[in-house]
Amino acid sequence: MKKGYRKTDVGVIPEDWVAKQLGSLGKFRGGSGFPTKYQGDIEGDYPFFKVSDMNNEGNSTFMINSNNWISENTRKQIGANTFPANTIVFAKIGAAIFLERKKILSQESCIDNNMMGFVLDDGTAHHRFVHYLFLSIQLGKLVAATALPSLNGRDIAGLAYGIPKLPEQTAIAAVLSDADALIISLEKLITKKRNIKQGAMQELLMPKEGWVMKKLGEIFTFSGGYSASREQLSNDGFCYLHYGDIHGAKKTFINVKNEYTEIPKLKILLKNVSPKSLLSNGDIVFVDASEDDEGTSRHIVVKNTDGIPYISGLHTIVAKSKDNSLDNDFKRYCFQTKVVKSQFKFYAVGTKVSGISKANIAKIEIAIPSKAEQTRIATILTNMDTEIEVLKQKLAKYRMIKQGMMQELLTGKTRLI
Repeated sequence: MKKGYRKTDVGVIPEDWVAKQLGSLGKFRGGSGFPTKYQGDIEGDYPFFKVSDMNNEGNSTFMINSNNWISENTRKQIGANTFPANTIVFAKIGAAIFLERKKILSQESCIDNNMMGFVLDDGTAHHRFVHYLFLSIQLGKLVAATALPSLNGRDIAGLAYGIPKLPEQTAIAAVLSDADALIISLEKLITKKRNIKQGAMQELLMPKEGWVMKKLGEIFTFSGGYSASREQLSNDGFCYLHYGDIHGAKKTFINVKNEYTEIPKLKILLKNVSPKSLLSNGDIVFVDASEDDEGTSRHIVVKNTDGIPYISGLHTIVAKSKDNSLDNDFKRYCFQTKVVKSQFKFYAVGTKVSGISKANIAKIEIAIPSKAEQTRIATILTNMDTEIEVLKQKLAKYRMIKQGMMQELLTGKTRLI
């Protein structure tokens, strides 16, 4: 064993660290449960937070920004509890994405009944150190296996970890906070670049003199995909495009060759698939169903220069070019304008699920510049996308580095004091 370390029930830790249960550092308290009529005040004395406020990208931010407030009179009327600054908040009920979200409140606040707070005892531990300790826990393994999963504060309080003295906790928290600050600054830069690109795209694609208006039915032929469930997909077979992967995509194109290993596969004989459902280079795949109007315009442009068999799937509409009027790179952007999206929303039908038909997509109009201008526009926007992608890769790297730092510092493998 390395000098200066000892073996304990929680593993090997530095000799001057103490094995403690998390419950010894503070107490879990449940939320208050706000009646709907009190939620959403613009001004008030106390902000309150719901599970949905936790659903943002990343889990490194220390504060939740709430636009919902309640007054002191309302708080007293409904008997809501307040939580002091630096309370660590957990979403205890909901989808798995919420269960990993842990935040630190920035001021005295109230929380919803579907959340719980961990309030530290004064002077026992540094709140940000404990926050990072919670971030390192795989809470999903503690979630009750029911239709409505939930976290139990007693289960978390019983977990034991090596805890350093307060000065070292403070030093660890400071280093990890610096890493978070770098990550947050990069997240903000990416958001700024995306907004700039969005503005540039709307301006560049605004119809100008000499542009031609055409209905999509004049440019494309439309067909359906081959229906297969998610359960039928695996790593074996031919590439398959599930409509859920279009909804979940962060971009509007797919490079089949470069992304081959990540694309789900369907084991099937190709002779059983209609040629109309096999995706060629430049094909566009729209979804025919969405849970909201915004999703009705979701699509993927296929880059498949090598002709790799790629099957369009359930709830998809395949658009194959009739002519050569649209540049393939231009296709990645020309359906993202507000004008085109509003047409998708107009033709969408349904209540809980919005759907659009091949016949209605054919009615949608787009503005088409010359091929030379299409190329210029696509080049500008592609360069912007490339810059954003480089930043995203850097962000992923920084997040991995931070995870490695947490593993080293929170276990005492690397000492700061």
